[in-house]
Amino acid sequence: MNIEYLKKQWEAEERIAHIKGWDFSHLQGRYEEGQDLPWNYAAEIRKYLRPDHRLLDIDTGGGEFLLSLKHPYKKTSAIEGYPPNVDLCRSVLLPLGIDFREAQDVSRLPFDDNSFDRVINRHGDFDTDELFRILKPGGLFITQQVGAENERALVDLLLPGLALPYPEQYVEKAAKRFMDSGFKILEAREAFPKIRFYDVGALVWFARIIEWEFPGFSVDACLDQLCKAQRIVEENGMIEAVTHRYLLVALKPDVC
Repeated sequence: MNIEYLKKQWEAEERIAHIKGWDFSHLQGRYEEGQDLPWNYAAEIRKYLRPDHRLLDIDTGGGEFLLSLKHPYKKTSAIEGYPPNVDLCRSVLLPLGIDFREAQDVSRLPFDDNSFDRVINRHGDFDTDELFRILKPGGLFITQQVGAENERALVDLLLPGLALPYPEQYVEKAAKRFMDSGFKILEAREAFPKIRFYDVGALVWFARIIEWEFPGFSVDACLDQLCKAQRIVEENGMIEAVTHRYLLVALKPDVC
């Protein structure tokens, strides 16, 4: 193991760890995740979505996932609060006729009461009372979320001893919050699919991007742990851990 050579490679990955939207193409062929997820989020949405429905995507990122649904643009709205993604959405979504609005506070959404038939959210923030307000009676909120135990083996490898950053992120706790806001739960599922990295540089790039799960990570601060990760890759051909996901579908009853 040539530490100086590897450190230079890892530092190069650290320097270029920036994305717009949610584009992980930099890691193409170097990592994989979610191959064994027991549901397909897009398919779950399509199961409940009709062309005449008013659809809102909360925390749309760069709009990549929303556009993949191919819902009629005039029936589609989206919000995003992260400034680089806001600029991207304005340049991509608005020219299509999608009602895009900048919004950083999910507890104060810029829409009238009873505006939407379907609201979706993939790995973003939400407020259950505000969702109840903007959904029409009979409307659905469909979300896939990152759970509390997401990638804990990777965090423990690089930053041992960190507490769970989001300890409330379990499907049963989320379901209770929705029921307390007046929703009926139609689906509540949880899974722990695998994530694999085939080189340590890919893990460095990933940890810098997902900074809320790897707070304080840097090549300099975690060099010993990265060397340990390198030994794992050399012995096993990869570093493998599990992610944590849950799927929840919540109905606003027709009679509240």
